[in-house]
Amino acid sequence: MYSTYNKKVSGGVIMNETIRLNTGISIPRIGFGTWEITPDSAAKAAVASALEAGYRLIDTAQMYGNERGVGEAIRESGIPREEIFVTTKLWNADQGHQSALEAFDASLERLGLDYVDLYLIHWPADFRSGDAETNRQRRRQTWKAFEELAKKKRVHNIGVSNFVVHHLEELLQHANVMPAVNQVELHPFIFEEQRPIVEFCQQHDILVEAYSPLSHGGRVNDPVVQAIAEEQDKTSAQVLLRWSIQHGAVPLPRSMNPDHIVENFQVFGFELSADDMHKLNKLTDKASRVAPDPHKMK
Repeated sequence: MYSTYNKKVSGGVIMNETIRLNTGISIPRIGFGTWEITPDSAAKAAVASALEAGYRLIDTAQMYGNERGVGEAIRESGIPREEIFVTTKLWNADQGHQSALEAFDASLERLGLDYVDLYLIHWPADFRSGDAETNRQRRRQTWKAFEELAKKKRVHNIGVSNFVVHHLEELLQHANVMPAVNQVELHPFIFEEQRPIVEFCQQHDILVEAYSPLSHGGRVNDPVVQAIAEEQDKTSAQVLLRWSIQHGAVPLPRSMNPDHIVENFQVFGFELSADDMHKLNKLTDKASRVAPDPHKMK
């Protein structure tokens, strides 16, 4: 399931790993997130730095408002398209069959690409609607549209984001294509709350991607994290990212600082001990969510 590869970049040779999705397609073990990196010029610069550092998984979304900048960086990188794994997401207001298809066309046009590698339902429900039955119908219609996109090879993998266990159970009842990925907020500070989702996905061969893997910026200075980092001769950010990887997740750190972008990628070649992992798992603090809580979405 896992493989390692080395690639030459301008700074030397970088090491990365891939993991195989339930579709048989491989995805890099770490990606670059672009949430809140705007305008397009800033997103273009950040993604260009990430690609130069060795990242080959780039994550954006319709809602981020930076698909044009992300696409420009990818197209102008000189890297063969098939070597870059591109993810974007459908926003809540566009859930539904026809609206999802139209939103995908718009995202693809903004990216300036012929296909995307992964398309995700961004949230299980529209924040504006509290009607459970309406939300269920919209999710079902949306997934049908996603399956059509996958059948036409316009999307190579389809998945979800912010789905908790009951959303996934509902989806699996009617899906003809299994979701390849569930992208959720994941870091040690909410691990116990997220553990059921992680375990459900592992049991059903759905890859977990971890957004906000560093939690709030200040949490990298947690004394437990810092102590482990000192023992490992790594940064606190690298320890948190390694924690995600050793839980079987693909972390998606984001930064606009070129040095941090490089640093965050250097998470291979060392291992956290079982004791380190246990200490980090115990940092759970439910007040530490960065994003809204999808458990409250019907």
